[in-house]
Amino acid sequence: MEYNKDVLITIRSSQSLDGEIDVGPELVTQGKYRFTPDGADLSYMESELTGLDGTWTVFRVRPGEVVLSREGAVNSRMIFRPGEAGRFNYETEYGVFKLGMDTRRVRSTLNEHGGDLEIEYELAFEPSVRSRNTFNINVREKEWKA
Repeated sequence: MEYNKDVLITIRSSQSLDGEIDVGPELVTQGKYRFTPDGADLSYMESELTGLDGTWTVFRVRPGEVVLSREGAVNSRMIFRPGEAGRFNYETEYGVFKLGMDTRRVRSTLNEHGGDLEIEYELAFEPSVRSRNTFNINVREKEWKA
């Protein structure tokens, strides 16, 4: 896949389980970004900070859906469509886990210069264990210094 711009990507995530909110560390990383009339693609390499070191992550943002793909130390493909429930495989060095997912909201202000992407969803680990999760992603063009 060809990307047009080098960008800085800031990712904040949170998880709520049994009323306790866990805010993950803020990740600021370099990545690649492409914006077209059909949508936007952004990608970056995960780091030790996220616990996914060695994993290439791609968000494909299209009208009505966002596809999150990870390849490397962790392999998964999540499709976020508001109001839709689905299942996906989460492959790690410890095995493959089947998870259920229900997308609550996707909001994007991405344009040719970057912008914001917010995804709210619930994960089901077992029938009785559910967590509410949020990705807040900001994409901005890198400033080049002479």
